[in-house]
Amino acid sequence: MERIKLDDLLKFKFLSSLTISPDASKVAFVVHEMNQDDNNYKSIIWLYDARTAQLSQLTSSNQDSSPLWLNDSKLLFVSWRDEKDRKRKENGEPLTPFYTIDVTRGEAKRTFELPFFVKQIKKLNENTLLFTAVYDHRLKDFWKLSKDERENVLKTLKEEKDYEVLDEIPFWSNGSGFTNKKRIRLFSYNLQTGQIVPISDELSNVEHFSDSLDGRTVLYVANRFEHVMKRSNDLYLYDLEKNESIKLTHTDNFRYTFAEFIDGKVIFAGSDMRRYGINENPKFYSLDLSSGQVELLTPDFDASLHNSVNSDCRFGSNRTFKVDGKYLYFVSTQWHDAQMYRIDGSGRIEQLTFNKGSVDGFDVLSGKIFFVGLRNMKLQEIYELVVGEEKQISQFNEWVQKERHISRPERFTFTANDGVTIEGWIMKPFGFEPGKKYPTVLEIHGGPKTVYGEVFFHEMQLLASEGYVVLYCNPRGSDGRGNEFADIRGKYGTIDYEDIMQLVDECLKNFAFIDESKLGVTGGSYGGFMTNWIIGHTHRFKAAVSQRSIANWISKFGTTDIGYFFVEDQHLATPWSDFEKLWWHSPMRYANEVKTPTLFIHSEEDYRCWLVEGIQMFTSLKYHGVETKLVMFRGENHELSRSGKPLHRMRRLKEILDWFEKHLK
Repeated sequence: MERIKLDDLLKFKFLSSLTISPDASKVAFVVHEMNQDDNNYKSIIWLYDARTAQLSQLTSSNQDSSPLWLNDSKLLFVSWRDEKDRKRKENGEPLTPFYTIDVTRGEAKRTFELPFFVKQIKKLNENTLLFTAVYDHRLKDFWKLSKDERENVLKTLKEEKDYEVLDEIPFWSNGSGFTNKKRIRLFSYNLQTGQIVPISDELSNVEHFSDSLDGRTVLYVANRFEHVMKRSNDLYLYDLEKNESIKLTHTDNFRYTFAEFIDGKVIFAGSDMRRYGINENPKFYSLDLSSGQVELLTPDFDASLHNSVNSDCRFGSNRTFKVDGKYLYFVSTQWHDAQMYRIDGSGRIEQLTFNKGSVDGFDVLSGKIFFVGLRNMKLQEIYELVVGEEKQISQFNEWVQKERHISRPERFTFTANDGVTIEGWIMKPFGFEPGKKYPTVLEIHGGPKTVYGEVFFHEMQLLASEGYVVLYCNPRGSDGRGNEFADIRGKYGTIDYEDIMQLVDECLKNFAFIDESKLGVTGGSYGGFMTNWIIGHTHRFKAAVSQRSIANWISKFGTTDIGYFFVEDQHLATPWSDFEKLWWHSPMRYANEVKTPTLFIHSEEDYRCWLVEGIQMFTSLKYHGVETKLVMFRGENHELSRSGKPLHRMRRLKEILDWFEKHLK
């Protein structure tokens, strides 16, 4: 077998938007692939026929996404196949073109367009769709205007393109650019009349809306704010016939994760954030609409309700919760796996999947379950869950298993200084020979409340293929083991740093093939913070690559999209309540101690960990005479390594390999 290659990334397939037809006989999903020539991603809709077990490609424009079943054979989807639509979008006009196709025959037809950039769309009933879209206050009721009026509005916006007027925080958002007075708003669309009706108000960000079980009502979660966005939100019930929303919020300062109908009641998940802050794991509740009574269903449940398993081999989004019959199905991360579960109206939870890895998303209908998974160190494939057994039904990435050597992570545990068990992994390099010593790279995940697991991670596989041992662990602060384990508020750079350094010590003690004189370290986001922290507190690493990092918690507070609430929550301090504490936890404070040659990788439009963080650390090291380099990617954001332009992702990996090659070999 050959080793994993850098340009293998261009051949991987990424799967998303899996959805089952109303008669549960077919499954539609999107296959994404990198397009090197155009430096973007192809997106094609595929179909799986459960009756014949046949997979087939349904569309071919390379620009199709977001499939939605209108009936057993008719599929609605978004497509940018028309050059005129693409040019209108490039010129700043908000629109999303929709097509329909009969999956049994015929060609796709352009059916309608919406004068918004649509985020998500669902079916309410035979005649009505619900959708969320970006609402810009400068456009006001754009959808009501005539063609000439719309052109005048767009012309005015173009004339003002050099200005940004800011009067609220956050005023920008990673991946969305400037968001001042822009909201994700909920609308209905009548398929027969073309009428668009706003459901949420102009100042509310809609964070979730449910599937409708009766075709008349829908639940949605929205965060309404002026001037300063708060972390709590509200729950609403919308009635289509009355065209009104009723607030169902049961208490102040509560953060709803999602809400759905089940067994005649509302089941919702959320947290009051009182004990563990904004990252506190949600619990399940039920709400009786007739009495208004709220019941806590899962007092002992202590896990996140999302997939936090890290990988750089995903693209697009997938559903991670849905009601079917008397159950709410959901994905939860526990230890280092993301598995599928279900809960009934009484609060009883069952685990449904057990194989190691990650359930990236699923759909369920009439008891039939299909999911996108990273299983058994494979890249994403489609699976069917049949009587507890996972049946693989696609082979999009099977060539990797057949043609490439995959370094399988070997899990071990060790006991931290205070008695807590920490899990770690080691990956041996390609062509491993007993008795030989190898340079080693320590990887640190972001979050910090995410996890590393046993899934395919191209960056790690590439390092192993280039002759490096790869180490990683889930230190304190990570997800998967409850609130107490994840809670490092006010402790950044202390117990988490100690856990990571103890991982290195344990590996040096137990794996003689690690060359202690050739250790490297890298990580992104929180992992970038920790990389910056490490090089200021130890000289044991001979090279470092700090990605989308944090250097200064004081500047992060005042500049990034989440800074003003994340910094206060995670450090229990603001620049005014405890300036010294924020500075003490800032890696820049220790930059004068750094000796490690360090590469900084940052994206110009990363508003989560803004470019100034990388610049500050880079400047500090240059000032103190440390070998350093900063590589900045234009047109990219915090997601560079996961969904950045293909050529940018390739260049990023090449910069990492070149830096470690220079300093560790």
